[in-house]
Amino acid sequence: MNNVYLHWFTTDEHFPFFIQYGGHEEDTSLHRHIDFSELVIVLNGNATHIVNNEASFIKKGNVFVINGSTSHAYKDPCDLKICNIMYHPEMLRAAGPDLRTSTGFQALFILEPFYRQIHDYKSKLNLSMVGLDVVSSLISGMIEEYHNKHQGYQTMLTSRFMELAVYLSRQYDSQEKSIDPSLMHLANAVSYIEDHYLEPVTLEEIAAKSEISVRHLNRIFKAYYQTTPIAYLQRLRLERACTLLRQTNLSITDISYECGFNDSNYLARQFKKKYGMTPKSFRMQR
Repeated sequence: MNNVYLHWFTTDEHFPFFIQYGGHEEDTSLHRHIDFSELVIVLNGNATHIVNNEASFIKKGNVFVINGSTSHAYKDPCDLKICNIMYHPEMLRAAGPDLRTSTGFQALFILEPFYRQIHDYKSKLNLSMVGLDVVSSLISGMIEEYHNKHQGYQTMLTSRFMELAVYLSRQYDSQEKSIDPSLMHLANAVSYIEDHYLEPVTLEEIAAKSEISVRHLNRIFKAYYQTTPIAYLQRLRLERACTLLRQTNLSITDISYECGFNDSNYLARQFKKKYGMTPKSFRMQR
């Protein structure tokens, strides 16, 4: 097993991003990305893709994301041409809430790569010829921008990466019927939670919006995320509380209401359980 590091491809510590065209003529060894995720677009040809020792066939038009701890390799490539986009997962934080609540975004960039870490998972986005043409054009512009490195290129690449993420997420949504139903139900649940976590939300509401039972919701959430929907909801609320504590002078009581807790004492208990300190102590550190 080989470890691959992002600094092998770029030494820019302030912009941990790399994009290239790749063509594999021979088998590649099983490897994992230590400190980055990789978006792969298959532009031509085909190969056998090994993920955690499980094999699947990839071909022109396939798109998938490999997270850092997931091992993968290519075997028996035939005219294989791909585009590799290597990035720190934090880069996806530039996505606005309208994209983060997209079912396609959650499925392609969050759930699929996470699930590949723990189970065999062969699902992937399959672009149409028209869709691949659009993506190829976006990629071409990004590679030109990356190589020229004109003033503002980092901002431009971040913007175009987000444009690509939006387009791919929409394409994923359009092929939803061919995707593992459990994954799409879960993506719907996560999207609903992300969009309503500051409001009073119940398990029954989340399950109803996902068109599954509460029992099934809990089961698939545990399988994919190793946590519960309510724990996920609480994490989002606590992260929002941290932001408000750092960036505003709102009272802790007001912050508790802003973050959906409706009780400053409950916020304080959950905050200390998560971060090992009270909201007041956290604020004093800013």
